[in-house]
Amino acid sequence: MSEGRVLLVTGGSRGIGAAVCLAAASEGWRVAINYASNRQAAEEVARRISEAGGSAIAVEGDVGSENGVRAIFAAVDAAFGRLDGLVNNAGIVGPPQRIDEISPERLERMFRINVTGAIRCAAEAVLRMSTRHGGKGGVVVNLSSAAAVLGSAGQYVDYAATKGAIDSFTIGLAREVAAEGIRVNAVRPGIIDTDIHASGGLPDRARQMASSIPMQRPGTAGEVADAILYLLSDKATYVTGAILSVSGGR
Repeated sequence: MSEGRVLLVTGGSRGIGAAVCLAAASEGWRVAINYASNRQAAEEVARRISEAGGSAIAVEGDVGSENGVRAIFAAVDAAFGRLDGLVNNAGIVGPPQRIDEISPERLERMFRINVTGAIRCAAEAVLRMSTRHGGKGGVVVNLSSAAAVLGSAGQYVDYAATKGAIDSFTIGLAREVAAEGIRVNAVRPGIIDTDIHASGGLPDRARQMASSIPMQRPGTAGEVADAILYLLSDKATYVTGAILSVSGGR
């Protein structure tokens, strides 16, 4: 049972993150909804959870900043006094560019948020959850992408590389903390119909690519959330170091 346990979802105000927050709350998790700038969206997710009888707070903080990471975890500590799960969902994508067109500034920001931010959040979670540090165990789910294995040539190779790093990090951290009560897994979404495509300048990408997906349609944020909730749950107590594709066969 997840009753009373606390879950932090980075980038939880929209898309897959919001779907995870809502699904987790419906299963009894108390949820910290992290956002970097869109307070209104995060508070709306928290309101929906509260109206359904759940417990949630909106937590400001940019995972791409060390001060931001510290602020996020300080807020969770103050509100709940414990942490039992982390979903490393926050991430960015850029407009389609060849690698020889990508600026050093874009590259640095992409890795700072997608990779360093995820690793730093996981480190803070381990400090709170690991039995080595006096914790009671817990679970981490990282958000990878089918781009990690497909490479995203001609679109965003830099983003794909960050997700390849997340895959390696998932496997390594899982083995590192397996004996300390912490499970670490990843979900690898394919083409999902969320607004991340619009943030990369391709608002119709999900629908346009439907014919290239074996199931002939993009996935939904809810379908990815279902996979994440499985990995968070007690139904997955012997699952660690796994990367679960949610890609319609792509």
